[in-house]
Amino acid sequence: MSKLFSTYKIKDMELKNRIVMAPMCMDSAENGFANDWHFTHYTTRAVGGVGLIIIEATGIEPGGMITDKDLGLWDDAQIDGLKKIVEVCHKRGSKIGIQINHSGRKSEVLSHPIIAPNAIAFNESYRVPLEMSKEDIKRTITLFKEAAERALKAGFDLIELHGAHGYLIGQFLSPLTNKRQDEYGGSPENRVRFLKEVIRAVKTVWSETKPLLLRVSAEDYNEGGNTSEIMAQLINLVKAEGIDMVDVSTGGTAPARISTYPGYQVKPSEIIKHSCSIPTIAGGLVTSPLMAEEILCNDRADLIFLGRELLRNPYWSFDAAKILNDDITWPVQYERSKTVRKGGF
Repeated sequence: MSKLFSTYKIKDMELKNRIVMAPMCMDSAENGFANDWHFTHYTTRAVGGVGLIIIEATGIEPGGMITDKDLGLWDDAQIDGLKKIVEVCHKRGSKIGIQINHSGRKSEVLSHPIIAPNAIAFNESYRVPLEMSKEDIKRTITLFKEAAERALKAGFDLIELHGAHGYLIGQFLSPLTNKRQDEYGGSPENRVRFLKEVIRAVKTVWSETKPLLLRVSAEDYNEGGNTSEIMAQLINLVKAEGIDMVDVSTGGTAPARISTYPGYQVKPSEIIKHSCSIPTIAGGLVTSPLMAEEILCNDRADLIFLGRELLRNPYWSFDAAKILNDDITWPVQYERSKTVRKGGF
């Protein structure tokens, strides 16, 4: 059997394969509530054989959404819609997690003020945020904890803290966006303090048997910003708090020109995996099953995330198994199409 279709266990969660649906914002919610679109979108990928589905960036408060169409997890009433998605994905054999997020200075929700480590706008098109006070920091940490508690009630298998793409946790991590002069800014030890306190708060309510993931932007693509090596240093400062795996992405912290190509985020994953001795998820325009297999077999990551490719083809897993000569179980309803007979029938 290929590495891509081998099982993978972390904590008490065992995946049937190493294919991960990356969190991708659908901009389809109303007041943060999941609806029919989200149900169909996520459960279809479970039918399609994805081992792990990570639900899109989900706001911990209305002003922390990226747009006003994001999913939310700041209200107990939002649990039921997500729980229905979780239950069906489980029935189809997939594990499912949720990415909880505060967008900080990159929020486009005009009906709420925006906050950040410092009063520095992302670019000329964004509003200037309010610099967070110590009270703001404490309140936001509590919001992360409360969202994690709701995620547990919804039945999610894991939580991913969104520390990538220039959102609030990432804003504290990067020297490009964190110019604070107090204990939350300056040195690497200070820049990870907010994340460390978020992890500690989340761990008070999140199950010890379920994984806690961190997504990071390993490269800021700006002089003076974080690099994969610096990000590895930051992760080493917080991993003992209870981070079980790192989902490695890049960019989004500050405006930058990024040269993208198939697998452009794999090297950062490899650096973090081996520098931090921690499992990683890698991706970045990965479309080929053979490329995914190479990444895993060469120990560059433990899982592979797919984004746009799973939007184009929810049944990518079935095609991948054929290419890698793996005989995987299809939904019984689809078994008649597993083998193409002569004449194309």
